[in-house]
Amino acid sequence: MLFRWRRRRIVQVLQVIILSKILKSDKSNQKKKNFSIGIVLLILFVIAVLTYAIFEKSGHWLVEDDEIGHVKWVAVLDGQTADLERSDYAANLVKEGKADSVLLLGRRVYRERSNSEFYADDFMKLGSFDSNAVFLVPHNDPSTISEAYSLVPWLKKHKADTVLLLTGASSTYRVKRIFQKLSGNSPVYVTKDIHHYTYNPNCWYSNRESRKDWLRSWAALFASYFDLFNTDTLEAVDSSYYKPIRSYAEYKREFRSNVNLQKLLPKIEDKIKVESEKEAVKDSEKATAKETTKEAVKDSSKTQEKTSAKAKEPSKDTPKATAKEQPKEKKGDVKTPAKVPAKQGKK
Repeated sequence: MLFRWRRRRIVQVLQVIILSKILKSDKSNQKKKNFSIGIVLLILFVIAVLTYAIFEKSGHWLVEDDEIGHVKWVAVLDGQTADLERSDYAANLVKEGKADSVLLLGRRVYRERSNSEFYADDFMKLGSFDSNAVFLVPHNDPSTISEAYSLVPWLKKHKADTVLLLTGASSTYRVKRIFQKLSGNSPVYVTKDIHHYTYNPNCWYSNRESRKDWLRSWAALFASYFDLFNTDTLEAVDSSYYKPIRSYAEYKREFRSNVNLQKLLPKIEDKIKVESEKEAVKDSEKATAKETTKEAVKDSSKTQEKTSAKAKEPSKDTPKATAKEQPKEKKGDVKTPAKVPAKQGKK
């Protein structure tokens, strides 16, 4: 019996020990779980804060806004909106004396016409600019890298030292990197944020168009790293492989020489006929107006004569009556003084 009691006692003690260990392990496991959950929540919070900070700052990372003193060349890249905000900014720089020459890049739109021609025509209306200092850069390039292939050799050929690249704010960093990579040490490129409404780096996530711009710009930036991998710099001799760059004066001379005068003559004759018909109508209107004025003057003169004649008729009767009355009065006056002395003599 004693042996059984001891065995039971030992079993109970072992059970208590095992239960205490289980409870301790549960508490430690719960603490570990709580600690791991806290760490996970802290990591998620840090990730959320970093994500917010990165997303907010990522709008600024796409923008390269340099200070501008004076530049000799301003390259207006294609892709501006219908407001032509880049052309306006370049025109203001030239007016203020901060830029000497302007390069207007434009993609071919139909046949042999390109956007650069329309940009140049509008640009020359913004002020009195030298037509030899405004250049047209037509191209068939679908990307910024292709634009750089068209422009960089020409800039090196003309020994350009500083070039301002005007593009969208979200593309400034990428464009500057592309041109620097393909140009090497010269020329020096600067970019500027012209603060157009389509992209605001401070709150790009609050505007739909800015979000689209942000997404496209980051995708294009990553693609440019792949496109520029293991590429060589361009030299001045490479400019012969692309379309010629002309000044606005040369473009106007070529445009005028290409005008077909035989086709224009019928249009000019039609305009002359229309203008002559208009002049004939105007002359007839003037003649009728003169005749009407003459008739009105005649009618008014006749009415004036009639009124004057009527006014003269009573004036003729009045002097006759006065003439008849005057001799009677004279006779009366003569008789009275003759009678007075006769009466005085009788007395």
